[in-house]
Amino acid sequence: MREAQYLKQNAEKWEQYKNELNTNIAADELANRFIELTDDLAYARTFYPKSNTTRYLNGLASMFHQKIYRNKKEKKGRIYWFWQFELPYLFKQYHKQFLYAFLFFMLFCLMGALSAKYDHNFVRLILGDEYVNMTNSNIEKGDAFGVYKHENELNMFFFIAYNNISIALLTYVLGIFFSVGSIWILLNNGMMLGSFQYFFISKGLAAKFITVVFIHGTLEIWSFVIAGASGLILGNSILFPGTYKRSASFLRGGKDGLKIVLGLIPLFLTAAFLESFVTRYTEMPLWLSISILSGSVSFIIWYFIVYPLRLHKKIEQSKTKTGAAYTDKNFDSWLNKKFSLES
Repeated sequence: MREAQYLKQNAEKWEQYKNELNTNIAADELANRFIELTDDLAYARTFYPKSNTTRYLNGLASMFHQKIYRNKKEKKGRIYWFWQFELPYLFKQYHKQFLYAFLFFMLFCLMGALSAKYDHNFVRLILGDEYVNMTNSNIEKGDAFGVYKHENELNMFFFIAYNNISIALLTYVLGIFFSVGSIWILLNNGMMLGSFQYFFISKGLAAKFITVVFIHGTLEIWSFVIAGASGLILGNSILFPGTYKRSASFLRGGKDGLKIVLGLIPLFLTAAFLESFVTRYTEMPLWLSISILSGSVSFIIWYFIVYPLRLHKKIEQSKTKTGAAYTDKNFDSWLNKKFSLES
């Protein structure tokens, strides 16, 4: 169709839509107008990409978009929605990156433990002379984990939480260097943990180390692994854009990685609370320590692995039944309106 004929055919309709912007048009009608305009705009961009018609439709569609979202009310329970559905859905999408980050971290832990075993100075190099000397003194006094008892609980909580969240965000940001920066942080943390573990194992305190340090360490260590995965997501979006333009892939990976690392904040806060207020009771009953450890491990397996798989399966089944289409832009409304998520 020639542009002049296309313009003549639709000009009156577009003028009517433009006038309706100044009226109290119903929300459903407003949405229908916007969809129809975007269809017209897509047609114009295809056949008349540099014409005034295309520019006019682009501006008109933009005005409808602004009117729709200016009056849009924030969904109730948005925070709940984020952790209940949106974040687990992302977890399933990036399980491969989670696995890579976990394997990297375990390899670096093993490297740290072996280095500590065959080089007695390595632990001091990683942990510092002051910490090693203090811990040796505590071991001689029969209180190997006394380091957790010296600081004020509240001050300790804020320091640990701030420090860990900062490192997690840095791990994500450094992923922009083609994932190498995030792997470097995983290397540092893994080597430190490996040498730290071996230090206590060499003192015959392996079981005590697990029942004391992993009270908070289970959530903390896993959170650092996932922070590393968020950096891999960012870096891989640049290295492997797939069918996306590299810029679009980068924006998508950056947004998803940021959501994931921000979703770790409650875990870091919980780990900081446990380290500050609970770990210091090193002589707590074994059943209590095992209960906390088991609860942390069970939560990680459920929330990061099992539940995302079940959620994704349920969504895919619903998509097959309804033939609905999903895009990142309409995730909330799409998931909420199209799919029944009740058990």
